[in-house]
Amino acid sequence: MIDTAGSPEYDVFAEFYDHVVAYRERPDVGFFVDLARAAGGPVLEVGCGTGRVLIPIGQAGVEITGLDLSEGMLEVCRAKLRGEAPEVQALVRLHHGDMRAFRLDRTFPLVTVPFRAFQHLMTVEDQRRALRTMRAHLMDGGRLVLDLFNPSIPFLADDRWTREPIPEPGFTLPDGRQVVRKMRIERRDLAAQTQRVEMVYEVAWPDGRTERSVGHFDLRYLFRFEAEHLLELEGFAVEAVYGDYDRSPFGAKYPGELILVAVKG
Repeated sequence: MIDTAGSPEYDVFAEFYDHVVAYRERPDVGFFVDLARAAGGPVLEVGCGTGRVLIPIGQAGVEITGLDLSEGMLEVCRAKLRGEAPEVQALVRLHHGDMRAFRLDRTFPLVTVPFRAFQHLMTVEDQRRALRTMRAHLMDGGRLVLDLFNPSIPFLADDRWTREPIPEPGFTLPDGRQVVRKMRIERRDLAAQTQRVEMVYEVAWPDGRTERSVGHFDLRYLFRFEAEHLLELEGFAVEAVYGDYDRSPFGAKYPGELILVAVKG
């Protein structure tokens, strides 16, 4: 993942990431595994993080390369890979890099950017640079998949999220620590389509000690036709726009997801 400050925010979150209930139960993994199987590999996943999506693709027998800016997230991914069978490890390659400017000296039939990673690019120029770089790593006729959130107008108009951090379901780490994560929108810029998110992790150790970690990251949201236009500017033809990981059409539910499949023209 990428943000304007580099990677320290996600380094802070890395040890908790795979245990967060909302991430653990996301229904997107099967969607990306099916895409990878259909492409036949090799696949490039940009913003691979801890390997939440990447490792199941390797387990499905598809060669995959992961790229991420956060060394902390990549280290978690490497540790998880060490627990996988040798045949899975052999299918996975990891690279530390910035999605706006990386060079792998190979091309892929499928490039994916799961779970909002593209939305850490805060300017149109950065978005275009990233698309240009990813297009250069696609085979002719290859596909790029962007997984964005569809901006909810009621959510953007609701200022409750800007007050006290709102708690999520708690979880327990393997070492017995109990964790509650809370989220708050620290700042919104409706004209620039950006928001700064505050994440608070409240940790209780088995011996009674408590800790509190606070991190922040920035996001820029895109609306459907803005995203389509951006892809077309950088030489892609939009093939499909889905509203969920079951491939239901965009708009079938609100706000749903904003998942774009685009072909290298």
